[in-house]
Amino acid sequence: MKRIALLIYMIGLCSTLTCWAQLDEERHTFSVGINGGMNMSSVNFDPKIKQNKQYGMSAGITFRYITEKYFSMICGLQAEINYSQRGWNEKIEDESGMTYSRSMNYVEVPFMAHLAFGKDDPNKGLQFFVNAGPQFSFYMSDSENMSDNFDVSQRVVKEQYGKAIDTKFDYGIVGGLGFDLNSKAGHFILEGRYYYGLADFFDNDRKEFFGKSGHTYIGIRAAYLFDIFK
Repeated sequence: MKRIALLIYMIGLCSTLTCWAQLDEERHTFSVGINGGMNMSSVNFDPKIKQNKQYGMSAGITFRYITEKYFSMICGLQAEINYSQRGWNEKIEDESGMTYSRSMNYVEVPFMAHLAFGKDDPNKGLQFFVNAGPQFSFYMSDSENMSDNFDVSQRVVKEQYGKAIDTKFDYGIVGGLGFDLNSKAGHFILEGRYYYGLADFFDNDRKEFFGKSGHTYIGIRAAYLFDIFK
């Protein structure tokens, strides 16, 4: 229930910020473009599994609608449809040379409040921005990758190996900080992003082994947007 409440709070925050912004200078700028980057992901397991970062790609389509300017803050909403690779890479601290990782592929849809500060010129200038809101994801596929000498019997926690994904719908909170370079050719964007999953992809009932199995990742994104109307 706490996870659901937190998600509802973030959805409400996006709506509140948009309504709050409607107190000053009205704007109507709709932009569309593409984004791409890299995820450095891991999984919050309980019982804990030691991990290195799992690297994967992310790419998709970005939609941004600027609604208002409130004092020096430019306010709007940003939504995306992305293909995202996540998973985990186990940290095996012995001299066996064994390796194990699992790649998981999702279609993710973040819906974020967009708050920008900086030069207010659509054709030139640099803006700093903050994005934050809920994110919903849909599982597509996964694959296990292990070294030839991998021996399950030598692992302390082993229930994850070969286990099918139980829950294919994922949700959580996403936030990012970045820069937007405006020009006559469009918007050139660089962003650092963090995602914290509130759902578990393995069943977490009392009879199940894992009490928690939620995604988390740090992402680096580059994007190009062009204005459809303004």
